[in-house]
Amino acid sequence: MAVLRLLADEARLLVDSPDLHRSVGAAVGVSAVVVQGDGTDLTDVARALTALPIIALATGDTQANDGWDLHTDDTGNTGNTEMIVESIEKNPLAAVTLAQVLRLTPGLGTSDGLVVESLAYSTLQAGPEHARWLAARGRRVRPEDPSPRVRMDDHPDRIDIVMTRPKLRNLIDVEMRDQLVDAFKAATADDRPVRLLGAGTSFCGGGDPAEFGTADDPAKSNLIRGTANIAPWIAGLAGRLTAVIDGPCVGAGVELAAFAHRIAATPRASFRMPETSMGLMPGAGGTVSIPRRIGAPRTLELLLRNTVVGAEEALDYGLVDLIVDDPDEV
Repeated sequence: MAVLRLLADEARLLVDSPDLHRSVGAAVGVSAVVVQGDGTDLTDVARALTALPIIALATGDTQANDGWDLHTDDTGNTGNTEMIVESIEKNPLAAVTLAQVLRLTPGLGTSDGLVVESLAYSTLQAGPEHARWLAARGRRVRPEDPSPRVRMDDHPDRIDIVMTRPKLRNLIDVEMRDQLVDAFKAATADDRPVRLLGAGTSFCGGGDPAEFGTADDPAKSNLIRGTANIAPWIAGLAGRLTAVIDGPCVGAGVELAAFAHRIAATPRASFRMPETSMGLMPGAGGTVSIPRRIGAPRTLELLLRNTVVGAEEALDYGLVDLIVDDPDEV
């Protein structure tokens, strides 16, 4: 699908057309509209475009930047905008579905937001973009590993929940998911502060790639996700939770950490959200947790850029609250 680029006056003419819904969208092969600002107020244009199943992206000066799915400061043909446009063109179904979900979840409670996210994620699981990613990646199989995935360390003044799969960058598989649920469930019965950490040199590499594509029924997966989900438990004690990020934090790792009241990162920390490049979107609560920290537009940008964000940039974003040299300082 194509991305339509318009000047401000052209965009006004488009949204004033009674056939707007026939001019953009999946049916006519247009997944996004990029409008170059001219210094005037384009709020009405943003409102009309974001009512449609497309991504509405403004560049330059629009006076009022609120209301757009995304806004970039460049003029539409360089830098950040082109990176975002390329991402949309590669996986338009995932990108647009993500944008639609991010229009909804900031206004919903945690439970309702997670339901919306799960339904959309399951739809993309069964879609052609994810199938293409799976085919290009090839089949991955891991040997059976009965070792514990999570450790709870009891301290007089706190509880540490530690992901303990360091050789595999603390990738979250079904076993780790279930053990994290049990750990956070147990922590709710206590009133001490809780820290979430990753063993080894990586906080969390995201969901385990070996398990992608193994669910043959996305509709059933949605229902399972509604009961076997870390997000509600981690959100339930978020007010006394600190996520301590040391090393790479990817995908689901970012999503879960973002629920925490406080995120501390070392200078070695880095963040990346690759879901849309896989034909997917966040499925571990990220469309609920991350916008609460940095807003929906920046969340969408973070996913569409799919670039590594260092600790300092994450601090500027609001994704991180403080930077510490040593995780034990927190």
